[in-house]
Amino acid sequence: MLKVWGRRDSFNLQKVMWLVGELGLEHEQVMAGGSYGGLDDPAFRAMNPHGRVPVIDDDGVVVWESHAILRYLAAKHGAPAFWAEDPAERSQADRWIDWSATTLQPDFLNGVFWGFYRTPEAERDTAAVATKVAACARHMRQLDRALADRPFLGGDRLGLADIPAGTNLFRYYGVDIERPSVPNVEAWYRRLQDRPAYREHVMLPFDHLYGRLAY
Repeated sequence: MLKVWGRRDSFNLQKVMWLVGELGLEHEQVMAGGSYGGLDDPAFRAMNPHGRVPVIDDDGVVVWESHAILRYLAAKHGAPAFWAEDPAERSQADRWIDWSATTLQPDFLNGVFWGFYRTPEAERDTAAVATKVAACARHMRQLDRALADRPFLGGDRLGLADIPAGTNLFRYYGVDIERPSVPNVEAWYRRLQDRPAYREHVMLPFDHLYGRLAY
């Protein structure tokens, strides 16, 4: 059976669990990280020397790093909806996955969610946060253009391209910041909210993280 380590309010764990839900995979989740601890245990470090979640063990195959896990699960369990045989078609999803990792997530999760929402008000760098909010607005406009002629980033159906970027939306629309008018993104977000796996694994309360820098 698939075994997944990570706490439910971990952003990167939520990406993995959303895909696990979409694929209908039988699994066991082991709470780890944050208040659950366990990341420095020798057994955990033997799986992931970096001491971070998520980690999976799929019948003896251990994979860490959320996007590596997404690709692994999609390749093994998700063809053809989440894993195309054609490398050119598959690269379409890969581009959005990497863009989310290198562009969207650093500006939103690290810059806005941590810099604004999770940082106590007295400690916030308001100028830095404003810069990141503006950067996120540009990213959302870019997503809006990409979604102008399609319901999902990869085309007519949900695919692997949607998961890393789409996981950001619940928190992005749940924090008190200025946001641009991006009707195509908003329609995409509504389609994601219609999916049971998104509601179960991504749309989780995060108010307990407000003003809290510690995990």
